Amino acid sequence: MGAIYFHIPFCKQACHYCNFHFSTSLKYRKEMLQSLIDEVALRKNELPDEPLHSIYFGGGTPSLLRPEEIGYLLDAVGKNFRFSSAIEITLEMNPDDYVAGYFDAIKKVGVNRLSVGIQSFFEEELQQMNRAHTAQDAYNVMEGMKKHFDNFSLDLIYGMPGSNLERWQKNIDIALSFSPPHISSYALTVEENTALAYQVEKEQVTLLPEEMVAQQFDRLVSCLTEVGFDHYELSNFGLPHYHSVNNSAYWQGKPYLGIGPSAHSFYTNKRSWNIANNKKYIQGIQAKQPLIEREELSKIDQYNEFVMTGLRTEKGVALQDIKERFGVKFAQLFEEQVEKHLTHQHLFWDGDTVKVSQKAKFLVDGIASDLFLLKLE
Repeated sequence: MGAIYFHIPFCKQACHYCNFHFSTSLKYRKEMLQSLIDEVALRKNELPDEPLHSIYFGGGTPSLLRPEEIGYLLDAVGKNFRFSSAIEITLEMNPDDYVAGYFDAIKKVGVNRLSVGIQSFFEEELQQMNRAHTAQDAYNVMEGMKKHFDNFSLDLIYGMPGSNLERWQKNIDIALSFSPPHISSYALTVEENTALAYQVEKEQVTLLPEEMVAQQFDRLVSCLTEVGFDHYELSNFGLPHYHSVNNSAYWQGKPYLGIGPSAHSFYTNKRSWNIANNKKYIQGIQAKQPLIEREELSKIDQYNEFVMTGLRTEKGVALQDIKERFGVKFAQLFEEQVEKHLTHQHLFWDGDTVKVSQKAKFLVDGIASDLFLLKLE
């Protein structure tokens, strides 16, 4: 199962919390589009020769591209790869990019799933984040989208400064009122070199206590699972048959090819990432010498990733899978390290599979890192 990810490196404005690569200047838009098309052809041999199950347009803000431009990129993929009959083609969009006729146009070029960056239905929180859209834009895009797409997702951010359980509950309730089959939700995180990091450092913003953030996460899990959502990955909730193919491929360690500046790729034990500079990226593609850094993961690195991704998902980490992929020694060490977390009821055995208890899901990344191996004993 192969997947392609397009990183579209343009945004209208910088969200205060975002540290992804993007530019608010569209200076190189035409050259960028051609470079994305050319990179697909240059790197077509970096995925296994099998049909694609997912194409995902992320960024940045892919909805800044016109529907026909998304169509050009899909045409480029079609010339170099085979599509599965059930391929999922997802486009991330921001509510402020919605105009009349947009949904019909984007469906016509082949997009069959949308992921909308709502983040909040409250004006005050959107302004805190420096989002380009308003609360009314959020309502408008959701009303329009559910009339045109059966398969769509929306993003919400919890842990906003000054928020509480009551306001977070309203965000959840409003989101559910649009009957989305999928919701992705992330805790507000302070990343280096962002406006939010500066505001926190200068004490202009006071972060929500971690205990309250955890309570909001627990409320989200409770509300969504009660109405039938599968909590299939730490930050992702989907109704049955609506789990994101792109997200699932990533967490299952399936191969994917990243196209565009800063985009990452993965296949077997090899990872690579493109240069995070629009001008240099374009120059490299034009010279037919993509500026890419590559690394080969050691067996221990692969094991650590396997543990991390497995614990973040509902499937957990199976001991038999560790034995088959890494050997008996790795399985023995895993069992030993898991033991201490069993006493705290952070982890539990489900047959031969280790899973994270509900009360510890908010802490899963820290728990997983505690299980990492630095060397074989």
